[in-house]
Parts: sequence; structure tokens; C-alpha cells
Amino acid sequence: MREQKIEAVLVTHLPDVRYLCGFTGSNAALAVTGKRAAMFTDGRYTAQARLETQGARVVVQKKSALREACTWLQSSGMKKAWFDPASTTVSSLDLMRKAIVRRRQQTFFQPLERRPIAELRMVKDADELALMEKAALLGCQLFESVLPHMEPGVPEVEIAATLEFFARNLGAEGMSFETIVASGKRSALPHGRATSEKLPRNGFIMLDFGVIHNGYCSDMTRTVYLGKPGRKELEAYEAVLAAQEAAVAAVAPGATCGQVDEAARKVLRKAGLAKYFTHSTGHGVGIEIHESPRVAAKQEQVLEPGMVITIEPGIYIEGEFGIRIEDMVAVTENGARVLTPTPKAMIRL
Repeated sequence: MREQKIEAVLVTHLPDVRYLCGFTGSNAALAVTGKRAAMFTDGRYTAQARLETQGARVVVQKKSALREACTWLQSSGMKKAWFDPASTTVSSLDLMRKAIVRRRQQTFFQPLERRPIAELRMVKDADELALMEKAALLGCQLFESVLPHMEPGVPEVEIAATLEFFARNLGAEGMSFETIVASGKRSALPHGRATSEKLPRNGFIMLDFGVIHNGYCSDMTRTVYLGKPGRKELEAYEAVLAAQEAAVAAVAPGATCGQVDEAARKVLRKAGLAKYFTHSTGHGVGIEIHESPRVAAKQEQVLEPGMVITIEPGIYIEGEFGIRIEDMVAVTENGARVLTPTPKAMIRL
């Protein structure tokens, strides 16, 4: 805040609140000045807030926690307070302004030009990295556990349910996102969520999933084959694997996200498959499944030790098949470390 000359900040994005003070409830507003911090919530969280919150005074409100946080900022002598426009709704901003005395309603709250909390969250400390590695290894264990259940005729939703049942049994708090199980021609849908469609006798199955463990997310994708793949399928899989490994190899401190993305695209371009790669190469992971940085074409964000990103190139040929391979990768002082070490060579079931 001193570096960016921010007098006070109002934090309302719940993952940011959790990151800064530890509170995990569903209603919170964290007000921070140069000298004090106060976390506002409601009566449902009286005990929880006092158990979890660190570094901020807990204030439990009968009415609007957000309104009270605004009033507290003004009564603390602040002339202006900043907010994150990327996570503040129009209705919330309207309420925030109405909480301020009329003559200053339009000028008290100022949008942040940069996102200091997002910048902090991009670089994980040693404790965060340890938690994320546990989440990632739990995901690998789930993949190995669900493989024996993947047989022709089994509905995609049954595979997703089996995986999620195992996740809970192994201690996951929940899934990072809705599990993707896309088989046969549906594997050409990048976000083909599980349906009642039955696994084919011959075809790819794309499995993309993640778990939440101790508040941190994991994310991985493996694509397996039921039956006997043809030459086209084998060559396509090897091209995606080579692209994924090239991008992983490009991850290093000082490299840009755009350079990592290009490493994957260059391989697929050479294989004549680049037109089927329709999304970015990856994204940051942490308390949220999608965080900064974005690993995409022309992105100039420089990678730093402590960042955790996904590397997930894929190809999607409509009406035929799709293939994606994804790892979580931590940037280290000397290069990169893959957090999801499950083998990536084609698995045939």
C-alpha cells in the first residue's frame, strides 16, 4: 500500500479476504488502513471469525457487514479508500458509496489501477507450496484409483461420481471445479462436463479434475484410450504430449508467459495441428482454480519463483476426438518442478 500510495483498501473478494486474514466464511469485508485492519461479518460467524481471523480486529454486525466496513473507514479519518474493480459488482459499489456521507459519495472510493492482492497471491510461499503439492498428489492418487472403473458402457457421470467419492474419502474438502469427463466424439469439447453418455468401446476419454485441500486447489488432465487407437490418434496424442513437455521445459524464472505458450504452439504448428488448439496454454492456481498469471499468447508477465501455473495444451477435432494433457508446475529458482507426476504416456484400457 505504501509503494502504490494507497491510503486504505476495502477487500470484498472472499478468496482475497481468506488470503489476507484467514477467514473462510461466506460474508466478509476487510478494511485495511496504514495502521489498522478490521474484518466485518455477520452473527452466523461469530465463533468462526474469532477462531480463524489473524491480523485484523473482528467486528460482528447485525446488518450489512459491507456498509459497516465503509463507515469504519470514513470514521478512521480516511479521505479515500481503494477497491478492486475486477471483483466488485455495480450493486456493491452503489451500497459502498451510499454508506459514505453524501458530499463525498462519488469520490471516497477509488478503483485500483493495479491489483496488489492478486500480485501477492501469484507468488506462493513455502507453506502454500507444500499445501498445493499435497492437493496435486491427492489428484494423482484419484486418477490412479478411477482407472479400473473406466470400461465401455459406463456412463461418464458414474466415472465423475466415483472420482469425487474417492476424493472425499481421501480427505478433499471438495472439487476445485465441476469434473470433466468427455468420451468419444465428446472429447472434442474442451469443457465437456460429464453426461449420461456411455464410454465407447473405442475412443479417447478426457478426464480433467481438481480437488481442494486445506484451502488450495489442484488441477490436472489426462486423456486415456479405450480400445485400440489408430495411427491418426497415436500421432495426435504424441504431438500433444510433445507440446506439453516443450511448454513445461520452457518454464523458468525470467521467462514470460507468452514464451511458454509459444513453446507449446510451435510443436503443434509443426505437426499441422495448431488450428485445433483453441485456448490458452495455462493459468495460475492457488486458493482459486483460476488465478494470475495467464499463460497465453503475447502475455508479458515474467515468471518468478513461487508461481504455480498449469501447462495444458490440447487439440479438439470436432466430430472426431480431443486430447489434452495438463500438469501443475511450480516455478523454482533454477527452473520448474512438476507437482502432478502421474505418467503422461498414452494409457490404453
